Amino acid sequence: MSDTVTAQAAGQISVQAAGDSARAGGEEPRLAPEELTKLFLFEALDPEQLDWLSTNGRVETRAQGEVVYGEGDPATCFFVLLEGCVAMRRWVEGANVEVNRTDQVGVYAGATASFVKVEAGQRYANGLVAVTDCRFWVIDAGMFGDKIRVWFPMAMHMLEGLATGMRNSQLVVGQRERLLSLGRLAAGLTHELNNPASAAVRATASLRERVSKMRGKLSHLASADIDGHEFAAMVDLQEAAVERMAKVTRELTPMETSQAEDELGDWLDDHDVQGSWDVAPVLVAAGADEAWLDELAEHVSPAILSDAVHWVAYALDTEQLMNEIEDATTRISTLVGAAKQYSQMDRASHADVDVHEGLKSTIMMLKHKIMAPGNITLVKDLAEGLPKVPAYPAELNQVWTNLIDNAVQAMPDGGTLTIRTRLETDDVLIEVCDTGTGIPQELQERIFEPFFTTKPVGEGTGLGLDISYRVIAQRHGGDLRVQSVPGDTRFQVRLPLLTPERLGTFA
Repeated sequence: MSDTVTAQAAGQISVQAAGDSARAGGEEPRLAPEELTKLFLFEALDPEQLDWLSTNGRVETRAQGEVVYGEGDPATCFFVLLEGCVAMRRWVEGANVEVNRTDQVGVYAGATASFVKVEAGQRYANGLVAVTDCRFWVIDAGMFGDKIRVWFPMAMHMLEGLATGMRNSQLVVGQRERLLSLGRLAAGLTHELNNPASAAVRATASLRERVSKMRGKLSHLASADIDGHEFAAMVDLQEAAVERMAKVTRELTPMETSQAEDELGDWLDDHDVQGSWDVAPVLVAAGADEAWLDELAEHVSPAILSDAVHWVAYALDTEQLMNEIEDATTRISTLVGAAKQYSQMDRASHADVDVHEGLKSTIMMLKHKIMAPGNITLVKDLAEGLPKVPAYPAELNQVWTNLIDNAVQAMPDGGTLTIRTRLETDDVLIEVCDTGTGIPQELQERIFEPFFTTKPVGEGTGLGLDISYRVIAQRHGGDLRVQSVPGDTRFQVRLPLLTPERLGTFA
């Protein structure tokens, strides 16, 4: 327990006797100034200060097992232990953990922050429970804090400056960390959107050119006084070619493609089809072969065969370009959907979520950064049938972003990034693994501390893992830990399937 003071043994006996005497008289138990001065906490105060404490303080008792005050309750009183044993407890990762126990007379606890007025509405940062029957000297926190600031103004100014400075610096740097993370995500998303958008623009320009040429060929065929049966046969063959192209599933190797184009080019040259070098690749991509060309040649006269082949080829090329536009716009829609899922902007703040959705959307958002080095292999080992967990999905996505970003930065020369999920009893386990140089053993215990970073100066704020830990532990009642040796670093997140009864918040 932080901030402890002890009284001499004689002082303890005198304090207890004074309390017993007050209770016997039926008055509210108080401690006389001479008894207060025997407590080490107050031994340096002058008589006037001791008189004030004696007048405004009181003695209170708590039975064994009784809660003196609860974590998160309004901080109203300052307590000094006079007799008994107490235990300090805090909610940590969904469990009420005992962090200290003492029976030392003079130990103080409670509203210690009342000395420094940093914010209004202060609350107890922990809970205090009477392990045995206990007696306390108690004073109103606000009243006591005001007097301490009057009695020791310089010390209080220094404490206020220290507390305010630390809080403001953490707030500013934390906001900066979030903005930098948002900027990196925006840059990656912009890059990912640019590729399909550019492809759609190029395909649209080519499509306009092909449609124009197809209209020209159609006009040329009409002026050639083409027979109606021939035209109908050409349309049927064109539709058949489009359907055949849609069914093509096997991709030819470069060698097979070159050989097929040479064969069709020879056929086209033998039948006096102009621009065979330009038409053959389109026909090969559509899955056409010499048998299909022979069928076309049977239904049209040799005089219009060249125009007929070009007209059909333009139609096939147009279909391919429309497929490219569809693929590009689908890619854009997928990226926008991933960004929407990542931000959770249209969902409840707390819900039962599929962690796989958050992981996949985060990977999509960071894909440019993951693939930028060109030598990082991404492995997704996701368990099937993983149950949903009660969570704040937007905050979890922030955790996945921090962990994946750190893993990528740990492998500047390349490696393997592994995202793994498993079900462990009543928890869902998520692992983000990298094959970088690892984290030295002496640093592993500090990486979750605020402002601690292993990155070079200017490249890290030291708040990413601190924020991640508080999101997992305080907001979700889970656990975040690291296992690291050279070539195998694993950040392990455990999320409970049931919401813990009491969880905290973080700034």
